[in-house]
Amino acid sequence: MTDPHVSHSAGDAPRPWTTLILLAVAQFMVVLDITVVNVALPSIGHDLGLGGDDLQWVVTIYVLLTGGLLLLGGRIADAVSRRGVFLAGLTVFTAASLASGLAESGTTLIAARAAQGIGAALLTPAALSIVTSYYTGRQLTTALAAWSAIGSAGAAVGVVLGGLLTTWLSWEWIFLVNVPVGLVALVAATRVLPVVPTTRRALDVPGALLVVAGMITLVFAIDGAAEHGWGSTRTLGLLALAIVLLAAFALVEAKTVQPLVPPATWRTRPLVAGAAVILGVTAILVGTFFLNSLYMQEVIGASALETGLGFLPLAFAIGVTAHVAPRIMARIGSRLLIVAGMSLVAAGALVLAIAPDRATYFPELLPGLVVIGLGVGFVFPAASVTAFSLVAPHQLGLASGLISTAHELGAALGVAVLAAVAAIATATGPVALAAGYEDGFIAAAAIALGFAAVAASAVPTVKPAAGASAAVH
Repeated sequence: MTDPHVSHSAGDAPRPWTTLILLAVAQFMVVLDITVVNVALPSIGHDLGLGGDDLQWVVTIYVLLTGGLLLLGGRIADAVSRRGVFLAGLTVFTAASLASGLAESGTTLIAARAAQGIGAALLTPAALSIVTSYYTGRQLTTALAAWSAIGSAGAAVGVVLGGLLTTWLSWEWIFLVNVPVGLVALVAATRVLPVVPTTRRALDVPGALLVVAGMITLVFAIDGAAEHGWGSTRTLGLLALAIVLLAAFALVEAKTVQPLVPPATWRTRPLVAGAAVILGVTAILVGTFFLNSLYMQEVIGASALETGLGFLPLAFAIGVTAHVAPRIMARIGSRLLIVAGMSLVAAGALVLAIAPDRATYFPELLPGLVVIGLGVGFVFPAASVTAFSLVAPHQLGLASGLISTAHELGAALGVAVLAAVAAIATATGPVALAAGYEDGFIAAAAIALGFAAVAASAVPTVKPAAGASAAVH
């Protein structure tokens, strides 16, 4: 009888999709919690007496610790046990969700959100490395496409779900809803999750501490730049500190026998190129959520729930193109698909930029959102397949950590950069907000076109094959 907990070899029959479904559900909760809180912030502030900068930490602490610890989480998964680290991360995340929903003070809620971030940093790279080591050939291409769609659509669904739960129940349920899902996933994981090979090795603790400190400082600087200004003493000081910490990390890595990120990793062109593209497209996607949430509520006068529902067509568009992306990629390769997807994102951003000052959702905003979604749905699967095309089995956790870190940094960068651009034209009132909205999406279009141009020459072409490997050119 076959043991469901043992990974199959490359020559076995196709693997069951139950593993992907289970891991995807867990990852969906992680992505959901990036945006699900935003709509509920006013209610949280009122009930717990949080306001201003303190209330912002309910969102910020989660992104900071998730993004800062992902690399370490991926390395721990490689060194110890991918299945074990996933279970540990899911346990911490579920328990922290319960603590968040039961929090009776702002301090308790922020601490619980920090624990959620730690759990997510363990769960995400372990889950993705299991996917990339368990599935092969066409199954791997399909799995990565589905994973990418879940990651990008989860942010949009989070806004909708946050509005629904806050309106119909209470803000506590945006966290409590994770508890039954997490418990079911834990039980299912012990039964169906495979054990995949790992390479037991010593952890580079000094390097881990330096990169975590550097990444947290960097994300913290970017996250606050929109409020304090890019040229402020605070922002420049934090950026300088982040550079010093990351430079120290590079020096330590160069002298360590078993470094956290081996220098050869940065010479793996598909991995670096795929991570860079994921960072860029995530920045535009999350920046789109931010700018449109502000515009629709402050200029058009939509409610929080109406704003969240307005993102559903974008999420649907991502799902449609992510579904067909593997078949198109097999014909034209990942490079052209990334270029085409980024071009669509740029076109959608321009549609939003030329909208009237007091645009209506339909027909003036909806087309731009849908076109951006179509482009994102092409880019994420193509970039993911490219990134993992030449990664060795023993480095899958590290590569997953890099990709996930790029996603988190992209989210922080997207909000910070586009908000900073929009703030140049924004003073007060709907007219000023509309002007900032226009400038923000002009910047988004320029960023997308820049990534399309770079991808055309720098991203290698990967054509997924039916076998266990993909052709790289």
